[in-house]
Amino acid sequence: MSTTLVRPAPEIVARRAREILAIVEADPEFDRLRTACAKYDEDWQSFTGYALVDGFDVAKDTGPLFPEAMRTMAIKSAVYEMTDQDEEAAEIPVAVPVDEMIHALAAQFTVLCRIQERTDIKFVHATDRESIGEWDHGDYTHQVYRAAWGPMNERYWLGKEETARRKTVVTAKYTPIGILDGGRRFAPGFPTADCKR
Repeated sequence: MSTTLVRPAPEIVARRAREILAIVEADPEFDRLRTACAKYDEDWQSFTGYALVDGFDVAKDTGPLFPEAMRTMAIKSAVYEMTDQDEEAAEIPVAVPVDEMIHALAAQFTVLCRIQERTDIKFVHATDRESIGEWDHGDYTHQVYRAAWGPMNERYWLGKEETARRKTVVTAKYTPIGILDGGRRFAPGFPTADCKR
């Protein structure tokens, strides 16, 4: 039996999301959170996330991606509050590159926990509730974002069809060098001790 998700009106969520973001940005550890996300670049290997951004450069794209992730998290938190802590409703569709930055944000677990304690705002991210690659222009997420902050950064907010097209392109580039299934399998290629004799 499937249930239909019920989310609050986009304008109401947008108002609360703006408030949430302002509260989090005022936290004494917000700058540390931003800096820590930027330093996470050494651990970012994303075969079908950041690779979808044309000419992605971790040094240049971290700065503009961070606010996209924070705005998205503010929307999720607002929906979570307004739906009596419904995780499924709070897992709004998100563009794949933005979701990758959310993973970098979630990796700052200790700082995020302290910010949550001080602000009493709950951050929501549950991989088992995500709809990867389902974000699209005009959907609920887009409506809330636009009402809260205006136009999205189109470099990162790739629609559903464009996401699928770019995944096909990057996967085709990887296959000849042994990166298979979009980075979920790799062809063996390390020399063994026997080969060195």
